[in-house]
Amino acid sequence: MLNFKPLLFILGLFLSMLTGFMFIPLAFALVYGEETVMAFLVSAIFTGVFASICVHRGQSGKLHLNIRDMFLLTSLTWVIVSLFAAMPFTLYHGIGYTDAFFETMSGVTTTGSTVLSGLDNMDHSILIWRSLLQWLGGIGFIVMAVAILPFLNVGGMRLFRTESSDWSDKTIPRTQSLAKYLFLVYVGLTVACGMAYHWAGMNWFQAINHAMTTLSTGGYSTSDNSMAAFPERCHWVGIVFMAAGGLPLLTFAQTIQVRSLRVWNDAQIKGYLLFLLVVSLGLALWLSDTKHLGFIDALRLAAFNVVSVVTTTGYGLTDYSQWGAVAVISFLFLMLVGGCSGSTAGGIKIFRFQIAVAIMREQLKQQFHPNGIFRERYNNRPINEEIVRSLVTFMMLFMLVIVLVTLILVMCGLDPMTSLSGAITAVTNVGPGLGPVIGPAGNFETLPDVAKWALSIGMLLGRLEILTVAVLFHPSFWRY
Repeated sequence: MLNFKPLLFILGLFLSMLTGFMFIPLAFALVYGEETVMAFLVSAIFTGVFASICVHRGQSGKLHLNIRDMFLLTSLTWVIVSLFAAMPFTLYHGIGYTDAFFETMSGVTTTGSTVLSGLDNMDHSILIWRSLLQWLGGIGFIVMAVAILPFLNVGGMRLFRTESSDWSDKTIPRTQSLAKYLFLVYVGLTVACGMAYHWAGMNWFQAINHAMTTLSTGGYSTSDNSMAAFPERCHWVGIVFMAAGGLPLLTFAQTIQVRSLRVWNDAQIKGYLLFLLVVSLGLALWLSDTKHLGFIDALRLAAFNVVSVVTTTGYGLTDYSQWGAVAVISFLFLMLVGGCSGSTAGGIKIFRFQIAVAIMREQLKQQFHPNGIFRERYNNRPINEEIVRSLVTFMMLFMLVIVLVTLILVMCGLDPMTSLSGAITAVTNVGPGLGPVIGPAGNFETLPDVAKWALSIGMLLGRLEILTVAVLFHPSFWRY
C-alpha cells in the first residue's frame, strides 16, 4: 500500500526549498528595479503556503518509503515542482501557462528548449530563474540517478548500485552522505566554471548564469545567439565543463574520498571520452576540408557542437544544420547518445551502448560455438539476464515514446524533420532540434500548444528514464 503521508511530507519539503530559491530572483528584481518583483513575491507566498500545508498534513511518526513510493515520488516531484515553478513566468508580461510550463519543464529537466526570445534585453530576475531551474534540476537528477534509480532497476542502472561498488561501505555508506558529497562537487565545479567564464570574457552575471546551465548540461543562455555571443575563449571553457557535466559526479566525489585516481578506471568514462574525441576530430577534419576552415577553428566548432549535443547541453554556437546532409544526419544520431550514468546528461547513456555491444559480442560467440557457455562482463561485473531484460525494455519504450511524440507533432501540422528531431531532442533532453523552426537558430515559440504539451511530457519521460513513469500506468502498481 502506498504511504501517502510521507509522500505529501517530502513533496512539501521540496516545495519549501523551491520557495526559498524564488527569493534569489526576487532579490535581483529588487536590485535592478524590475517589474517582476510582484511576480516572484506572489509565487513565493503561494508556493510557501502550499508547502506548509503539505508538510503539516504529511507529518507522521515514521518516514518510510518502499519501492512503489519511490516510483511515485520521483515522478510527482518533477511534475509538482514544475507546476509551481512556472508561476513567475505566467505573471511576467502575460506569458500563457502552456508556454510557462514548457519553459519550466524544459528547465528542470535540463532540456534547454525555449519559447522565449529577446533574452539579451530580458529582466535579470527571469534569466537567473531560468538558470536556477536548470541548476536545481541537474543536481536533483544526479541524486536520483545515483541514489534511487539503481534500486528501481531502471534501464540496467542496477549496475551502478553503490552497495555493489567496491567503495560503498568505506567511502559513502549512506544516501545522506552520498548526496552531501555530490552537492559539494556540483557546487565546486559550478564555481570553477563561473570563474573560468569570467576570465574568458563574460561579465559576472553572464558567467554565473552560464556556469549553472553548463554544469547542469541544460543550455539556457542569456542571449538569443547563445554562446555565439561570447568570445572564442568561452567556447573552449564550455567544451571542458560541458564534458565534465557529462561525467559521473559520483566519480568526482569518490576521488575526493579515496584520494586516488583509480576510480577513473571505468569503462563508461573511457568510452565516453574516447567517443567525444573521435567524433570531434572526425567532424573537424571534415569541416576543415569541406568548409575551408583552419583546423583550430574547425576543431572548436566541431568539438563544441559535438560535446553540446552528446552531453545534451544544447548550447547554440552555429547552425550545424547548414553544414550539409552528413552533419545533419550525424547530429540526429548524436542526439540519442547522451553522457554517462550518474551525470546531468540525458539521452540513452554511453553504458547502455557498451552493454549492447557486449551482448552482441556474446551472441556472436554463441553462433560460432553453440555448445559454449559465455558470460560477458561490464566493469568486471557479470551482465545477468535481469540487466539484459531491463535494458531491452528501456530501449523499446524509449523508441516507442519518440515515435508517439513524433506522430503527435506530425498531426499538429509540423514537417517530418521538425517532428522527428523535436521528439528526439525532447526525450533525450538535448534542447534544439533540426530545421529552420526549432533548429539551433530558432526556438519552440511558434509550435501549437498541443505540440508543446507533448514535448513537455517527452522531456519528463526522458529525464526520468521512461520506466520510472511508465510503471505508474500498469494496473498492478495500484492494485496492492
